[in-house]
Amino acid sequence: MSRTDFLNARQRYAIEAANKKRILTINPEVDENSGIYFLTRADDNGIRHAYIGQAKHLLTRLAQHLNGYQYIDLSIKKHGLYAADNALGYAVNFLHYPQEELDEKEQYWITQYARKGYQLKNRTGGSQGKGKEQIAEYRPAKGYRDGLRQGRINLARELYSIASKHLEIGLREDKRGNKVSQKQLDKFMELINVDSYKENADE
Repeated sequence: MSRTDFLNARQRYAIEAANKKRILTINPEVDENSGIYFLTRADDNGIRHAYIGQAKHLLTRLAQHLNGYQYIDLSIKKHGLYAADNALGYAVNFLHYPQEELDEKEQYWITQYARKGYQLKNRTGGSQGKGKEQIAEYRPAKGYRDGLRQGRINLARELYSIASKHLEIGLREDKRGNKVSQKQLDKFMELINVDSYKENADE
């Protein structure tokens, strides 16, 4: 190894060590075990943002985000990490999982956070293959009003799925022929109709 290579490697090691220290300042519990990590923040408008990733070595992977150039890395550079004097920075949390479960758990948590209304910084749905389509389906739209509409769409989709598989929806026998009750039934059916939200998207 040349002197230049040695100095470059030494510099990289020093940067990595400093970044690990920054992560541990935010969350002292982060270790080098495998798992899923969560980077979350809220902006001035109360809109919540998140990035979910997987790692064989959590602390090392999180430290790499502080010195990288992926979409989430640039967002961290812009907003910083959470601190007493930076309430809008990214908080760091994680869950341990065996390495063989990382693909499945990453997809699961990305979907869960999308359904909760987070603006996801992930570019794919995690893992490889099928998750990519799922995140496109559940990713919240940009903007506060669009975010609310996306939340209603996600809820309508789930309610419709439950109703179509397990329920029979209709008026009680004593309410049949009642115009007010019929209007309420029509309103309920519209609430669980995903297409009705899409049709009103441009209003």
